[in-house]
Amino acid sequence: MSTNTARVAAVIPAKDEAERIAATVRAARAIPRVDLVVVVDDGSTDDTQDIARAAGATVVRHSINRGKASAMETGSSVVAMRDADGAAPRHVLFLDADLGDSAIACAPLVRPVVAGEVDCAIAYLPPQKGAGGFGFVTGAARKWIERLTGWVPQQPLSGQRCITREALNAVTPLAKGWGVEVGMTIDLLVAGFSVQEVPCELQHRATGNDLRGQLHRISQYQDVHRAICKRRMRRHGVPKKKRNTNSTAGEPYRAYKE
Repeated sequence: MSTNTARVAAVIPAKDEAERIAATVRAARAIPRVDLVVVVDDGSTDDTQDIARAAGATVVRHSINRGKASAMETGSSVVAMRDADGAAPRHVLFLDADLGDSAIACAPLVRPVVAGEVDCAIAYLPPQKGAGGFGFVTGAARKWIERLTGWVPQQPLSGQRCITREALNAVTPLAKGWGVEVGMTIDLLVAGFSVQEVPCELQHRATGNDLRGQLHRISQYQDVHRAICKRRMRRHGVPKKKRNTNSTAGEPYRAYKE
């Protein structure tokens, strides 16, 4: 695909995001190369779908909540259907629905993918105001990505990712629920694709230390653990003898030795 004609579709899974979805959609539409924004309303009980459509998004709705991974797959399928016959497939930019105006800061994820420098660019976020927790889920995710692939990500749970269609197809179906990012990262590296973390000045709704926040982390850990266990049981990893041990923060990483 020529870098001059490469196009990108933003896919935004959303549940009960009426307050922020319009700003997120508008910001996504302003990212260079993005010519399609797809919002997947994953069983919302508010006006998310109507507000997203009014803001300029193509909207598809799940009548019941199916989880983030399912919403990402639905959105990707819609993008594939919108690709013109004979035209190069769009790259896909996954964005969280609560980014609001800061979603424009994901623009740096697009450039290295469009340029063919990396197969998947992952956002590295600054510290989020109001964020709680003790990093237990993040630490476990980082440890097992390193053990299975050799890569040491700074933010293994980051959901803001730009990925080529070829790489996305290779890792579909996605790991379920909140395990989607960890599963995707491991699967990409095992399949021989490259990844890179890119700094992005994003702000999203932080998960605090209240009961709701703790319940979210429990659910998140369960899904991450499930994704890791499935891959360990299948011995799904990069063999150590073939592994690239040069993992440098912020640089492109390919798991296999040259």
